[in-house]
Amino acid sequence: MSMNYIRSNKEAWEEAFENRQEGWGEDIVSRVKGEHLPFFEQEMVAILDRLTLKGAQVAQFCCNNGRELLSLVHAGAAGGTGFDIAENQIAFANSRARELECPCRFIAANILDLGDEYTECFDLAIITIGALCWFKDLPTFFAVVSRSLKKGGKLIINEQHPVTNMLGAPGEPGYEESRPASCVHSYFDKEWIEEDGMYYLTGKSYKSKPFINYTHSLSEIIGSMCAKGLVITDLKEFDYDISGMFAHLDRKGIPLSCIIQAEKR
Repeated sequence: MSMNYIRSNKEAWEEAFENRQEGWGEDIVSRVKGEHLPFFEQEMVAILDRLTLKGAQVAQFCCNNGRELLSLVHAGAAGGTGFDIAENQIAFANSRARELECPCRFIAANILDLGDEYTECFDLAIITIGALCWFKDLPTFFAVVSRSLKKGGKLIINEQHPVTNMLGAPGEPGYEESRPASCVHSYFDKEWIEEDGMYYLTGKSYKSKPFINYTHSLSEIIGSMCAKGLVITDLKEFDYDISGMFAHLDRKGIPLSCIIQAEKR
């Protein structure tokens, strides 16, 4: 791909956010104030509840509108720093942090370019659904994440399972309603270019600036983490969807999501 995929994705995400559905994200403040760790899956909440958050500095890579990090810091962490490439989403997240009087800061940046100022700053880092696909080179990404963690710092990833990259979703080419679990893509396909918008954010399909994303196998994810000093401490796989694309396959024995835990040693 000749174009700069990071720049392309920045422009596409900022365009999508400008065209977001009315009211999208407006429940963040009320839910953070009124619920315990909203916006996290139940299994993720159980893991976070076992951690000692008091005094902890937390980072989120690809923080989107900041809702998960805000809820985690509100639950007791000392402070949080979120990184995302879309400047307008970061501005939105910072406005919600001010409204909540929450010690979070959100930084607009290409994560791959983060400098030494974040070396060994964080006790915990989180990565949630729909983050890893935006990076072509996972070892470079995890090198940044690992460098940002203190020794003994923990990383928790809650993502859709790489097996889902083989499945067709309703409305996509190759999807068969009579055989919804059929594999229509290679497990090892790499680059995908989409120009029909970001539906979950806008509620519509539209001719968008190109989103360029990459699929990664489970071995590629784990191998990239291990190569950068992140020791895998746990891996859990679940047969329920967290992406909004495969709810029709929930609880049918197909791995649809996972949680990977690691520690910097």
